[in-house]
Amino acid sequence: MSCVSAEQEITVYEAAGGMPFFERLVAAFYEGLRYDPVLRPLYPDDDMDGAQHRLTLFLAQYWGGPTTYMEERGHPMLRARHMPFEIGPRERDHWLLHMAAAVERETEPGPVRDALMDYFVPAAEHLRNDGLQRTVPPT
Repeated sequence: MSCVSAEQEITVYEAAGGMPFFERLVAAFYEGLRYDPVLRPLYPDDDMDGAQHRLTLFLAQYWGGPTTYMEERGHPMLRARHMPFEIGPRERDHWLLHMAAAVERETEPGPVRDALMDYFVPAAEHLRNDGLQRTVPPT
């Protein structure tokens, strides 16, 4: 994924500010998630920091940053990793609520924000595993 500047194409990772940006984004996301009554039970009590670290590494890698996630965890296999948890429209919507708030807090309007949300909305829908009709929520 890339953003186009007047001079060249650069990755979203670079355009956003590298690893410090993804650390701030995921920290902002987890601030809301830690107190969410729908999502909090899906996360490990003894490894919230680990879950936050893994999401940071995954997003940084996905957007063109270092491949540390792959080196530490192997192929992302997002759907397989989320299968143990029932994820339906309610969970999807709560996740998107917190991620959209984090994106809004940590980005300015423009190509980085657009790219992130253009990924997060369908990705959250893709992780649903409740077997029901899929509808993407309006953004």
